[in-house]
Amino acid sequence: MVNSVKETVRGTFEQYLQTKGLRKTQERFAILDAIYSIDGHFTMEQLLEIFEASKFRVSRATLYNTMELLVDAHLVVHHNFNHSSRYEKSYAATAHFHRICMACGAVTEVNDEKLRAAIENTHCKGFTISHTSLYIYGMCSRCASARRRKEKKMKEKREQEKKNNK
Repeated sequence: MVNSVKETVRGTFEQYLQTKGLRKTQERFAILDAIYSIDGHFTMEQLLEIFEASKFRVSRATLYNTMELLVDAHLVVHHNFNHSSRYEKSYAATAHFHRICMACGAVTEVNDEKLRAAIENTHCKGFTISHTSLYIYGMCSRCASARRRKEKKMKEKREQEKKNNK
């Protein structure tokens, strides 16, 4: 399955480059292959680290320029999670949504059938939906617990100060 997806994506990217009159370079296809070997979200820095660890060299400029092409070709999705740019392969990806913790920046995927069905059944008059994206911002349980502990300590400290001032 993975190889057939990579082959399909490669063919789609080849057609895209040909349509745009752009060169089909070894670097562009190496970047595409690296992306489709990653599970989940990734940053440009993580992608750079992959190439730095390998024997195949790709410049930062080539990486950023190729990423723009892959986003335009709808083979990669660019997310902006709480002021943090991350990317994700989009071909053959299942529809999912993202929860973003405003405290620690953690991103988790939400696979909720009721939510997916509600969004898929939403009709916008005079508008054709190509894809959807949903970001749910809040606080993860770990950060919420830490916040409650901190607030409890602050409250205890204030009460202690009140007792000491009497």
